[in-house]
Amino acid sequence: MIVMLTVCTSKRKRILARDDVYPILLTGWANTGTWLVGRYVILPDHIHLFCSPTERTCPLIRWVKFWRSNVSRVWPRPEEQPIWQTDFWDTQLRCGDSYEAKWEYVCGNPVRHGLVARPEDWPYAGELNLLEWD
Repeated sequence: MIVMLTVCTSKRKRILARDDVYPILLTGWANTGTWLVGRYVILPDHIHLFCSPTERTCPLIRWVKFWRSNVSRVWPRPEEQPIWQTDFWDTQLRCGDSYEAKWEYVCGNPVRHGLVARPEDWPYAGELNLLEWD
């Protein structure tokens, strides 16, 4: 199972796509152990990522709350709290082709938002784990 997840900042504050925040987010995702993050794009006010449960899984809502809480605890600018909107959006993908198609759309977001000319120029995107279909 692969899930496409979108998480927004509270009041759509433009606080995420920053050099000091980027490693905090990556560490927050890597240290959970229950879901693996595949490809991701971090935009100023929201994140798109693809994730998949591990064998030690927990409900998606619990995992999202866990990493958002951990990220918030070490946030470099306390005056920006609260960081996250309460809700998030998730869509379970249906097949491998869907993952590629959704990724093509997501990685184009920085271009559509006028942040860069080409997707590969956006520094806050990548892949933590290779997610495969079972």
